[in-house]
Amino acid sequence: MSLTVKVSKKHQVVIPKEARHRLKIRDGSRLLVQIKEDRIVLIPKPKDYVSHMAGLHKEVWQNVDATKYVREEREAWED
Repeated sequence: MSLTVKVSKKHQVVIPKEARHRLKIRDGSRLLVQIKEDRIVLIPKPKDYVSHMAGLHKEVWQNVDATKYVREEREAWED
């Protein structure tokens, strides 16, 4: 999706309706602002980071025995 907005004299922009609906942005929503080389990225701030991060990249760990992995990592520190 590519939409255009205009910056006001007060340096404000209006988030287009389509974007607000898709991202569930409402009055009072907080947004994280990330500055990337040549762009600004707005991301809805999670209300609860733990819930937001739960299960992130779970496919990476599907076939991994966590206890064995941690043990091997700790043994590597001792070398």
